[in-house]
Amino acid sequence: MRTLLILCCFLLLGCNPSNNEPRILTPEEVSMGFFSAIYIDRDVEKSKQYVIDPIKEVLSHYFIAAAVQRNMLSLSMTNVELEVDDINIDFFRKFTKDVLVVVKLKGLKGGQPWTDTRTVRLHKTGETWIIVELMPEKRRVNG
Repeated sequence: MRTLLILCCFLLLGCNPSNNEPRILTPEEVSMGFFSAIYIDRDVEKSKQYVIDPIKEVLSHYFIAAAVQRNMLSLSMTNVELEVDDINIDFFRKFTKDVLVVVKLKGLKGGQPWTDTRTVRLHKTGETWIIVELMPEKRRVNG
């Protein structure tokens, strides 16, 4: 009888549905996941899970992370550290469907220390966030 009780306890604890459901990522986690895949893991295939289909096609075209860095993000870097610099939502997060996230990249560019930011637009589809746009870099013109 005791063994049956222990076995039932294990079965009940093992059937917890919250352990089987995938965790819903926040906009910050999606953005960091994308940039981490490109700059740290250097895995274009891994980065595709965070973006919409048209961006996936472009990522497939470039095939390697160095080409994505150079051509899509206009920022080739090594030894990169990432952090979320800014996000334009807070308390009303559950009511918004469109978000801008600014990610700060620190690392080496051409062998020299470099800090830069990149902005992505995310859209909420159902319960998940997905990157819908890599925002163009705003350059200051010295004039």
